[in-house]
Amino acid sequence: MTFSRSAGFRGAGWWAHRAAILRRFGATLRELRTERGLSQEKLAEACELDRNYIGQIERAEWNPAVVNVIKIAKALGVLPGDPFRNFR
Repeated sequence: MTFSRSAGFRGAGWWAHRAAILRRFGATLRELRTERGLSQEKLAEACELDRNYIGQIERAEWNPAVVNVIKIAKALGVLPGDPFRNFR
């Protein structure tokens, strides 16, 4: 994979790698949410985000901003790094 300032990252595997990261993050988020007995709607309410946004993150359709990862972690009662626990 190469990087140029004008074109960004290049390489066929980069998009697949990105998708895999988002799927793993979304699955971990769903696991944390369901372990706490929260619906997407209740979690969204607790972190002042839209329910559709939570669903999009869980389905790996959206790459959440760091500030939103922190809001979600706080609403779940976990550390901000906990949703990344499956990244080893």
